[in-house]
Amino acid sequence: MIKNPHSNNVLINLGIEQLNEMQEVALEAISTSPNILLLSPTGSGKTLAFLLPLVSLLEDDLRQVQCLIIVPSRELALQIEQVWKKMATGFKVNVCYGGHSIETELKNLSEPPAILIGTPGRIADHIERITFKTTAISTFILDEFDKSLQLGFHEEMKFIISKLPKVNKRILVSATSGIEIPKYTGVNHPTILDFIPDNEEKAKLAITLVKSKEKDKLPTLFQLICSLNSEAALIFCNHRDAAERVSELLNERGIYSTYYHGGMDQDERERALIQFRNGSVNYLITTDLAARGLDIPEMKHVIHYHLPAKEDEFIHRNGRTARMLHAGTAYILLHESEKKVEYLDYNMNVFSISSDVKLPKPPKFQTIYISGGKKNKLNKMDIVGFFSQVGQLQKDDIGLLEVKDFISFAAVKSSKVKDLLHLIKDKKMKGKKFKIEVARKVIKREE
Repeated sequence: MIKNPHSNNVLINLGIEQLNEMQEVALEAISTSPNILLLSPTGSGKTLAFLLPLVSLLEDDLRQVQCLIIVPSRELALQIEQVWKKMATGFKVNVCYGGHSIETELKNLSEPPAILIGTPGRIADHIERITFKTTAISTFILDEFDKSLQLGFHEEMKFIISKLPKVNKRILVSATSGIEIPKYTGVNHPTILDFIPDNEEKAKLAITLVKSKEKDKLPTLFQLICSLNSEAALIFCNHRDAAERVSELLNERGIYSTYYHGGMDQDERERALIQFRNGSVNYLITTDLAARGLDIPEMKHVIHYHLPAKEDEFIHRNGRTARMLHAGTAYILLHESEKKVEYLDYNMNVFSISSDVKLPKPPKFQTIYISGGKKNKLNKMDIVGFFSQVGQLQKDDIGLLEVKDFISFAAVKSSKVKDLLHLIKDKKMKGKKFKIEVARKVIKREE
């Protein structure tokens, strides 16, 4: 069993040379203290901070769930699962969440994982079904616990915690300070690890006002995007329909964008994120669902097409830029008729958009879909080798690769896609023919 993450291949597997200060402190505190409250900004590496100590807390010969991690969204559950798998510790992990096949989850739980990650409702359902034993769970983690509280999961979390008789380590994790800890969590007098930056450090984030002459702010948004030197941006709307409408109209004007919200099917949401991550689309129009818990790149630009009603959501949206003390800008699009929010100081700098704007450059990459994944014995090296040898691509022609269980996605330079598909047509990869084509884009739903 791996006892010290610093003396093994865990960090090498993650491609990390060394931990940051927060992760070092968390590793020591979680290893020694029974109750921990970890506060750190979005993008600071909190997931790794609480996963690393688990390596020395898990028992090799115990074939039961030993650690339960509760999260507010399936995206966050999948992200944590992905990090743990990359660590390659040898300990099994599974995820359970609403919208996931219950049959698949029941099959997975028939051979219990050491770590189980899930959303409150689905985990509570499994506990009621008695699909796994809770008597061996010694570590309980609530990640983004403030979001779970905000979403109204009090009863589910209270029920889950009441069914964990042997827990001796409780860890609460959040990017927001000042949250009252519910008594039912059992977290009393926690060791507090507060890495929320002070006001001086937050100065790395510039908040600027963009005035819209029209009540429909789309023309102003279009001009703003055209002023960002073709750099990617995350654009927040308050409603799902608005996100779809904005994305559709931007695409009509030549802006490569897609949308992301909670009303989409899981595969649509994953595809939208993959295309945004790998640079196939540069502008993601989203709701507050993307404000936290997602594995997306560092953003220089966050745009508030609509302002949220609550300050904490405004803070979390802005947490997608100026991460790890890098500089970033949050733009607030505003028409004079809009109701002012209490948390905002409107005496801020005003961004002046040049009238001489040009369309952003088209994306450097396109996403290629492959009808095979890990369960088909495909890995990243197989795809790179096939694309290089048969498709005649150079190393820098291939961008981000994501291999799922039964499908894979590869970013390929747009200028090389046509030739690639021609050269590999009807060719076999690892002795098998896979469907390989340009991944379809997320299309606006018909009403």
